[in-house]
Amino acid sequence: MSIRVLLADDQALVRTSFRMLIDSEPDLEVVGEAATGEEAVALARSTRADVVLMDIRMPDMDGLAATRAISADEDLAGVRVLILTTFEADEHVFHALRAGASGFLGKSVELSYLLDAIRLVARGEALLSPRATRTLIAHYLASPDRTSTPTPALTPLTDRERQVLHFVAAGLSNDAIAEQLHISPSTAKTHVNRIMTKLGVRDRAQLVVIAYQNGYAHPGA
Repeated sequence: MSIRVLLADDQALVRTSFRMLIDSEPDLEVVGEAATGEEAVALARSTRADVVLMDIRMPDMDGLAATRAISADEDLAGVRVLILTTFEADEHVFHALRAGASGFLGKSVELSYLLDAIRLVARGEALLSPRATRTLIAHYLASPDRTSTPTPALTPLTDRERQVLHFVAAGLSNDAIAEQLHISPSTAKTHVNRIMTKLGVRDRAQLVVIAYQNGYAHPGA
């Protein structure tokens, strides 16, 4: 079964280019195009896309507001949003993840990497470019209310789950976590799912936010 992709960008040329690229892959299929955030939300509901490639700067409703609307809709719980933008190194990284995005990439990314990113996000994993990750870290380091110790929100986690959270915050996939901890990828996935359940988040991207927000993950760790 193909991964269903919705394109949300106010530039028709960009949407056309992405459609040609994505539709050339046997396991990917573009099911709709939106030029505004409002259209993106409406099409997410009507097409039941698996992944929305979302631009930030769009008229009427921007990509962040559209992402927030999709994430807040319980009927769209299975829809993942991958932010693709030219504004990769600013505060939009933080706001996009807080809005519920599962990934954040710059438009300069290599095309093969973009295709892999769609597949990764569709599987329920989070994806951040190294530059976006640095921006996210810098945001928390500059936050006046940042704490250097974990808050009680992380206390339900076991020692193993804290290890897994550390690697999730570093941007590792389930396969990479499994390799680091010498466990199977399915066991790594189980740990990640349990962490998300215990902390009440919908995907891995928000685990990254929580890890840095609580001072549990640190740059260079």
